[in-house]
Amino acid sequence: MSQPPISPTPPVPSPQASLDELIGGYRRFRASGWLAERERFEMTAELGQSPHTMIVACSDSRVDPQMILGARPGELFVIRNIANLVPPFEHDAAHHGTSAALEFGVRSLAVKNLMVLGHGMCGGIRALLTGSPPDSDFLERWIAIAAPARARTAGVEPLEARLKACEEEAVRLSLANLMTFPWIAEAVEAERLALHGAYFDIRHGVLSILGADGTFSPAAT
Repeated sequence: MSQPPISPTPPVPSPQASLDELIGGYRRFRASGWLAERERFEMTAELGQSPHTMIVACSDSRVDPQMILGARPGELFVIRNIANLVPPFEHDAAHHGTSAALEFGVRSLAVKNLMVLGHGMCGGIRALLTGSPPDSDFLERWIAIAAPARARTAGVEPLEARLKACEEEAVRLSLANLMTFPWIAEAVEAERLALHGAYFDIRHGVLSILGADGTFSPAAT
């Protein structure tokens, strides 16, 4: 039996072609996006930013919180890292980029909402379950933050179902870790700050919200 033809691999654009595409996007922004939001940009430039919500999201190129949530400039203060993880509070001499951003958003900007946004097909969670690259300098230690989520979903089969379960559990874990930061816990208890969990299905474009019962349900459309 003859084998079906192999679909050609899409060409990888050259660095210059990629840069030209970005500059083209900038030109479109100047021609439309900037004009539509110019007044808002100028206002935030004069008065400073005052976002109402902070988002902890994944660095995945397919998951853009501002696009998913339809936010305008100045509304969201966004932290992006591998697998949208929040580490537990650690007060030491190490570098803590995510923790520093959390502190700035909560203590300096006084955001009212803090959302952990997980997503489907997360490469960081897949590495957690199947192994990180052998030459990794930083990835393995970072994703180890989610080791408790891996343990809690160990019995889920098959692998694809376990990946989704672990992606969702990592959101719950990060929310729990947020409460180890004293100034976050204090703000939540004083009802100045509300914590939220969400999960974005890349394949179908569906956003689910973590409810009080600990389960994710699609947001109303």
